Amino acid sequence: MIKFLLWCLLLVVCWPLAFLALLLYPLVWLLTLPFRLVGIAVGGVFELLRAILTLPVRVLGGRTA
Repeated sequence: MIKFLLWCLLLVVCWPLAFLALLLYPLVWLLTLPFRLVGIAVGGVFELLRAILTLPVRVLGGRTA
């Protein structure tokens, strides 16, 4: 909602820039999509490593948060 309100404010202040932003938003979204997918994959690998490293503590009955 806040993005929409900021876009409306930009539309009032400088309408050509607002329309340019509206047209470029899907392109920027497509360009950043691979970086987000890599971030999700790296986060998954770190969670897997954390689970593997804390497994002995869990098996022996240690308390984890």
